[in-house]
Amino acid sequence: ADKTQLVGIGMAAKSGKPVSVWLGSVSAYIIVTVISVFLGAVMARFIKPEMIRYIGASMFIFIGVLMLLKAI
Repeated sequence: ADKTQLVGIGMAAKSGKPVSVWLGSVSAYIIVTVISVFLGAVMARFIKPEMIRYIGASMFIFIGVLMLLKAI
């Protein structure tokens, strides 16, 4: 389980309104997804897909190295 699932479980248990928590969680996920798709479409107009792949790969490697260094 990730953090958002644990928060959802806690909120549903605390509030006693699991349907409301579910609706809020789904709404938030939809909003975040729409924003991500919109930003991705805007980025694609200004940045070549190849560059986006390089940036994504670089970020992935950078975060991986940080996690390794933190674990040591």
